[in-house]
Amino acid sequence: MKKPKVNRMVLAMFLGCFIIAIFYCQNNLKQASESAIEGTNGQKSRRSPLQTLYDGDQVESSVQAAHQGRRELLEEACRSYTRKRRVLIPEDLKHVMVDDRHGLLYCYVPKVACTNWKRVLMVLTGAAGPHRDPLDIPAHEAHVAGTLRTLSEYSTAEINRRLRSYLKFVFVREPFERLVSAYRNKFTRSYNEAFHKRYGTKIVRRHRPDPRPEALEAGDDVSFEEFVYYLVDPATQREEPFNEHWERVHSLCHPCLIHYDVVGKYETLEQDSSYVLQLAGAEQQVAFPASHKSTRTTGDMAAQFFHKIHPFYQKKLFNLYRMDFLLFNYSTPAYLKFT
Repeated sequence: MKKPKVNRMVLAMFLGCFIIAIFYCQNNLKQASESAIEGTNGQKSRRSPLQTLYDGDQVESSVQAAHQGRRELLEEACRSYTRKRRVLIPEDLKHVMVDDRHGLLYCYVPKVACTNWKRVLMVLTGAAGPHRDPLDIPAHEAHVAGTLRTLSEYSTAEINRRLRSYLKFVFVREPFERLVSAYRNKFTRSYNEAFHKRYGTKIVRRHRPDPRPEALEAGDDVSFEEFVYYLVDPATQREEPFNEHWERVHSLCHPCLIHYDVVGKYETLEQDSSYVLQLAGAEQQVAFPASHKSTRTTGDMAAQFFHKIHPFYQKKLFNLYRMDFLLFNYSTPAYLKFT
């Protein structure tokens, strides 16, 4: 008669040990999980840049308000001027660079400080090797394919996860200042022979009456007027997409399909760059390089280039870049003659 009682005691002891073992394992798993999200310096994981942005208690309120205003203007412009929304495809994401360490997605736009932003991301992601100062990284190295991963390289599930949880930012510039900057850099600098051969010879052949043989061969003396004729010629985009240096920002970064949390502007580059690094908790790790260029393209300089363009072509060109003016709240330049 005592056997059942003994069996019950043994069973109770077994269950007690089992419960203790489960509790011990759970506690160890919790500790392991906490250890796994600690940084290499032993500190607990910080909030993500996205949480910091929308909690808004660690950033100056005036800066927060300015960027909220930009987001709202962009959303309103998208609603007003975009008729159909389509699904993003990997091809749309080739300009979106990924920093998994800090939870950042950056859509780079050529001629809007993208070399320095790529350098900064190389430091943040560890791709810069021993370099800690972005300016120590040669400019050409910042543009080597594969140095930084792009969002298009991930699976659909991984793309969606990053789009939901990472801070997405883009830097934009007054469209015609960016265009003149691209022309000056790619067509008036002797070292850009590849652009002269690839695009200059084509522009001379199509848009210059009776070109000299040496101009057809070299393509190194393209005028701004000829460049404009090339851009507004419908045959240009039928043949191939625009080069990224003069492609419209809305075609590179798809701001009506991707909800950008920060829209930085070239006109407030240093302030906006510091804001992004502050949100990422990286302001002590790296500083965005200050610009000391005296040759940068300004509005007055753009006006000089457009002075020789006939109003008919000014209007065609404005219509081509109109969405960038509207989406990013840039006024129609006063120097245009068709207005």
